[in-house]
Amino acid sequence: MTGRRDAADRDPRALAARLVTAVAAEGSSLARLIPARLAALGGSRDRALAQELTYGTLRWYLRLEPLARQLLKRPLKTRDRDLHALLLVGLYQLLYMDTPPHAAIHATVEAARVLGKGWAAGLVNGVLRNAQRRGAGLLEVLDGDPATRWAHPAWLVEALRRDWPLHWQAVLEADNARAPMFLRVNVRRGSRDAYRERLAQAGIAARPVAGLAAGLRLERPVAVDALPGFREGLVSVQDAAAQRAAPLLAPRRGERVLDACAAPGGKTAHLLELEPNLAELVAIDREPARLERVRENLGRLGLTARLLAADAADPAAWWDGRPFDRILLDAPCSASGVIRRHPDIKLLRRCSDVDQLAETQQKLLNALWPLLAPGGILLYVTCSVLRQENSAQLERFLATQADADSQALSPGWGRAAGAGRQVLPGDDGMDGFYFACMSKRQS
Repeated sequence: MTGRRDAADRDPRALAARLVTAVAAEGSSLARLIPARLAALGGSRDRALAQELTYGTLRWYLRLEPLARQLLKRPLKTRDRDLHALLLVGLYQLLYMDTPPHAAIHATVEAARVLGKGWAAGLVNGVLRNAQRRGAGLLEVLDGDPATRWAHPAWLVEALRRDWPLHWQAVLEADNARAPMFLRVNVRRGSRDAYRERLAQAGIAARPVAGLAAGLRLERPVAVDALPGFREGLVSVQDAAAQRAAPLLAPRRGERVLDACAAPGGKTAHLLELEPNLAELVAIDREPARLERVRENLGRLGLTARLLAADAADPAAWWDGRPFDRILLDAPCSASGVIRRHPDIKLLRRCSDVDQLAETQQKLLNALWPLLAPGGILLYVTCSVLRQENSAQLERFLATQADADSQALSPGWGRAAGAGRQVLPGDDGMDGFYFACMSKRQS
């Protein structure tokens, strides 16, 4: 059994099937699976192929799955979930990749043998060849259901239609597109223009992002090790929408700042890059392992902050009683705005999760508000596109906090959404984010 598992982990298609199974059937997260599992593959081309097959199959899982059911004469047994996932990997290659069909089918059949399912070689071959003949006609019928057409869970399609009646289809399409790669130049170490020139010398084309003093968008993604000075802290990878948080909070010299729910630390670092002369920046996260990522990111950039493994919703356990001038609450959310980067969200997130997350967000807002000094500012951020977590959340909070005032955010980016502004996935290439700024009245 161990030898078979090792062999599967060295075959890109078999490994992709295993990873898809871990997400779809076992509820595992790609973020936890991918780094270690891809390491087993020897060459960079195999790693890239396995990643493309895994992410692509999950991105289109909810379209490929009903197609596979139509093509199979009878459902596969539970113990053959990896084989079922391999069929979806094969369908993804036929429908969405440039691999010649005969090569894709042959390699997928061989992957079935690698998985120890040699008895199913004929089944895999037959299903995929049948897909070549009948797939287009079957999909034409299946795509009558918007959830199948755009490969999103039905509950999320309905939520988007309700919340964004003029934009829901554009959001769904953006979720299925590949996200561009954005960089944030460390302005403490050099200008954006100077770093752009270094990129050009390395053969990497980039253009500035409007409205972001440190933002660059690459013409095509590259490995981080290919970025000049990455290891030395000259630049970080961060979506352009996420780069808006620190400038909106606008920390000033001598202030005490709290970054709640800080991991993995991109916004923490950006705050320190914008204002290196803070009195203190406290970054907290519930999970010590995630907080270690914050420490690593700050170390690479030559930055320091006070890191606490703590529950932001329970200040009594960690707050020293000294108020903060600025608070960044990057709240836990459905992550419905970053599906294009994390397609497993489509399978892992449930409608009921949103209600629970909304309660957590409200609990965090109510717990952190007393920590803010009079005249101070709290910036509420989510990577969600759902009104329940965003504008409705702020409406509820402002109605219960007599000393809270919403601060208008400058136009020219995103769109007005209640007390804040919403960036939808694909807007100027960005991920979906919500921002709302509130100030505490002076007594």
